[in-house]
Amino acid sequence: MHAEKHAIPGTTPFDGDMARRGYELNAMCYSFNDAENRKAFLEDEDAYCDKFNLTEEQRRAVAARDVLAMIAAGGNIYYLAKLAGIFGLSVQDLGAQQTGMSVDDFKAKLLAEGMEA
Repeated sequence: MHAEKHAIPGTTPFDGDMARRGYELNAMCYSFNDAENRKAFLEDEDAYCDKFNLTEEQRRAVAARDVLAMIAAGGNIYYLAKLAGIFGLSVQDLGAQQTGMSVDDFKAKLLAEGMEA
C-alpha cells in the first residue's frame, strides 16, 4: 500500500518525482562537501552549473539565491543547506525565506515558540 500524498499549505513535498527532477541540483550541492569544489563554484558559478547540467529553472534559482525556487526545482533542503553556506546564509535565513518572513521576524517567532534562534 502506498502512502497518500497530503498537501501541506506552503510546502513542496520532496518525493520520488522531485528527487528525479532535482537530481543534478542536489548532486551539485552534495559536491560542496569538498572544499575544492566550493572554491571552483565561487570562481566560476556558470561553469560549475554546466558541469552538473542544471536546468534553466535551477540556474535562475541558484543565481537569485532563491531557496524556495530551488526547492520548487527539485532541491532537497538538506543538500541546499550546503549551497546556502557558500552564500553565507544561515539556517535562520533559510527559515525566513521558507516562511516569507524577515529574518528578524523569523528569529522572534522561534524565540516566542521557545526555540533557540
